[in-house]
Amino acid sequence: MASTPDLQRHRSFFTVDDVNVDDLRELVDTVTPAERYPNAEAIDREVVVYDMAVERSPEQRQAMLEELADVFGGGPGVVVMRNAVAPEVIARATEAFEALIEQEKADGIGRGDHFAAPGANDRVWNALEKLAVTDPETFVDYYEFEALQLVSTAWLGPAYQVTSQLNVVNPGGLAQAPHRDYHLGFMTDEQAERYPAHVHAVSPMLTLQGAVAHVDMPVESGPTMLLPHSHKYEPGYLAWRRPEVIELFAERQVQTELAAGDAAFFNPAVFHGAGTNHTAGEHGIKRMGNLLQISSAMGIALEAVDRDRMCRAVLPSLQARRRAGWSPEALDRAIAATAFGYPFPTNLDRDPPIDGLAPPSQADLLRDAVLDGSSVDEFAAALDAYATRRRTH
Repeated sequence: MASTPDLQRHRSFFTVDDVNVDDLRELVDTVTPAERYPNAEAIDREVVVYDMAVERSPEQRQAMLEELADVFGGGPGVVVMRNAVAPEVIARATEAFEALIEQEKADGIGRGDHFAAPGANDRVWNALEKLAVTDPETFVDYYEFEALQLVSTAWLGPAYQVTSQLNVVNPGGLAQAPHRDYHLGFMTDEQAERYPAHVHAVSPMLTLQGAVAHVDMPVESGPTMLLPHSHKYEPGYLAWRRPEVIELFAERQVQTELAAGDAAFFNPAVFHGAGTNHTAGEHGIKRMGNLLQISSAMGIALEAVDRDRMCRAVLPSLQARRRAGWSPEALDRAIAATAFGYPFPTNLDRDPPIDGLAPPSQADLLRDAVLDGSSVDEFAAALDAYATRRRTH
């Protein structure tokens, strides 16, 4: 009888113990040959640069889509699109964004950034909707820029959805710690460890990060620090808090100067962080960027389900099961089928993250109501407040 060969099983779940900085170092040492991206103007320290002022034929545009898909996947993970938005449109949008900042401050809701020290910057959450409502003419002229369609279609396909947050980093604003972004990047290590390895691989395929420069951004103003090729490090969502990884990031990160109207886009798993704004005084630069998160439409469920209604209906039954001796684990299994267990999307003006990560989810509210023995009326009030926090107007 023939013997069965030993099969090496791929890791199904990552832990923090899987992080090896030498493996990450080997990835970020990759050098990309120029011929890999023939439609690019340059590869600047592993950032692939395209000039949107260049006229391209339909065939060249299709070739560019192929290249961009490769950049965000198997390539360096980062592109800069020069001349992405016309100067006149950038000027109008900048004026509109500045008016939004001042209006929110006057209304008492200009609280800045939940992810930065108070006073370091100004942020307008849901700048996409706010610009569309307050200045629709500028909105449509701004968001027709071809670079956005090219990168989004290349990575996510044609049914992508755009959200944006305006961020102004004032002179003296300090750098962020390196990190990954939405989805798993908004989780603690303990939470991320609960997701199987294939979800760590899929999560970056569901979003694309970007930023449009609204002012010239020399390096001293602190444009985003990036670690090209780091998105290919499989346990990376458990790596970015490690001291040895932070040290490697400080050694190898790159910053690319941007002019007003340029745009940068990157795989959300690329290790990155806003740089320190070293400018100061009367000539200090208020570094204004419109941060874009573009999402795949394919993370949406098939059916429309009223989970608020379901939560209200099942609370008494869940509380009865708890009194009957059901374990927390058994309760959680029923809660997972009832409530929305993910905290996003939400209105970050009203529903800020807890400890800089994420606000409570609907499932968190239901779980608390079951364990605390909340009355039906108390839980109804909590759900009403939850719904109010998530409305955009």
